[in-house]
Amino acid sequence: MIKLSPSILSADFSRLGEQVKEIEKHGADWVHIDVMDGMFVPNISFGVPVIKSIRNLTTLVFDVHLMIEDPARYVKDFVDAGADMITVHYEADRHIDRTIKYIKSLGVKAGVALNPGTPVSMIENLIPDLDMVLIMSVNPGFGGQKYIEYSVDKISQVKELKDKYNKELYIQVDGGIDATNVSKVVKCGANSIVAGSAVFKNNEIEKNISNIKSGF
Repeated sequence: MIKLSPSILSADFSRLGEQVKEIEKHGADWVHIDVMDGMFVPNISFGVPVIKSIRNLTTLVFDVHLMIEDPARYVKDFVDAGADMITVHYEADRHIDRTIKYIKSLGVKAGVALNPGTPVSMIENLIPDLDMVLIMSVNPGFGGQKYIEYSVDKISQVKELKDKYNKELYIQVDGGIDATNVSKVVKCGANSIVAGSAVFKNNEIEKNISNIKSGF
């Protein structure tokens, strides 16, 4: 079962609660929440108060993607705010194994994200403890970027590790995904799709979700 996780970074923030309800109504599976600190990535988004404010509006899984330095400092705050899954960047954490174990000790799922330039081999030893690997198919920090074509190779490599370890694992892809290329990443093994601009563009959420899911 492939999961669609619309990124609310591309939502209309003046109608955020309404749009979260709308994506649930029209077939989204998760809510992708991009948290940026202006240090690990050159942008600042939102934090715990925003997540708390929308948690009681939906039953969807909150898929929280921490694009922040030293993420372990804030993991418990995001769990308390309602996160169901927390993904941290391999590049942002000097003690990634410890952070993964800490996330799971709090009763939520743990993921590790890889920037485009980071090879999949760097996380092979972590696979048995992970619930998700997130392949960034753009350089993180901003929505609306163009998809990086070599991402399919990395998705395939994670799929090989998933099979090698006989592991239930979400392989998520995030960046530049829309109805024109989603089938390509699904074919390579992606089973969790993040889409921001492609879901919320032109305020045609129902149509956009339908178009993306037609590529699953």
